[in-house]
Amino acid sequence: MAEAKLFELNNGTMQVKVSNFGCTITSLSVPDKDGKLADVVLGFDTLEPYQKGAAPYFGCIVGRVANRIKEGKFTLNGVEYSLPINKPPNSLHGGHKGFDKVIWEVAEYKQGDNPSIAFKYHSHDGEEGYPGNVALTATYTLTSKTTMRLDMEGVPENKPTPLSLAQHTYWNLAGHDSGNILDHTIQIWANHITPVDENIVTTGEIMPVKNTPFDFTTENKIGSRIHEVGIGYDHNYVLDCGDEKLGLKHAAKLKDRASLRTLNLWTDAPGMQFYTANYVNGIVGKGGAVYNKHAAVCLETQGFPNAINQPNFPSIVVQPGEKYKHSMLFEFSAE
Repeated sequence: MAEAKLFELNNGTMQVKVSNFGCTITSLSVPDKDGKLADVVLGFDTLEPYQKGAAPYFGCIVGRVANRIKEGKFTLNGVEYSLPINKPPNSLHGGHKGFDKVIWEVAEYKQGDNPSIAFKYHSHDGEEGYPGNVALTATYTLTSKTTMRLDMEGVPENKPTPLSLAQHTYWNLAGHDSGNILDHTIQIWANHITPVDENIVTTGEIMPVKNTPFDFTTENKIGSRIHEVGIGYDHNYVLDCGDEKLGLKHAAKLKDRASLRTLNLWTDAPGMQFYTANYVNGIVGKGGAVYNKHAAVCLETQGFPNAINQPNFPSIVVQPGEKYKHSMLFEFSAE
């Protein structure tokens, strides 16, 4: 039985620790305006709490399908599939034992100026209720002094299947132990969101953000209108207006105004879940830090939630032999 281990990517400026358990980023340290390093992701000091299920998806890759599938049901080519209802009344992030809770194999681990680690996992037909075998890879690379890239791929081997992975790191650019992120500013390159019902499932509608508290088309404080959206943001943004580079669209710019640490996120996914850690409550993390509501923000680029049941959303079904690809670029700076 393979064991959960921790690996380090370090290029002298930026340090990332990542585990083969769920491809989980457990720490990521980047400099502020004065060159001072801080660990900007929520997590635990050891792997045991992750393995015991204490983390609300801290730092991991989720799948086979990220986000919620309504009532854990979908029909594909006339066959109805039932998934575990692990977030009643829906199936969330791949089920009881999604990709975040399995040990991936280390396919390649390189040190040097552009250190990288590649993980692979073989998901079998019927795993958590999903059809077909899928061969998966996920590769983290430090592409420059303060940039990390993630490339995720999946190839269904024998049956069509829904496939939509997401990277679920909880970011706090002031430092993981610095309190809430309501004073962080964010800009999201999205003119629309996909609204949700009372069970946080997309309705199928695509709604303009203009003149609503969901509008972050210009930089704004996360806390400025959060009280108008219930317990916080937990919504999929339609990434429809960002610049492009390297085949990726500008999705979001997150900034801590005190340290000036800034994260620019680029992706080729159609959507991004903007989540303000609404359900985090008294979790004891690294160094004894206590994480509470709004202690961080997740920027989960993804296929649209419940797309398998919404014909007007971009399809997440991948055919055998086709390749699912999803890349993210995390550019850190102090500006």
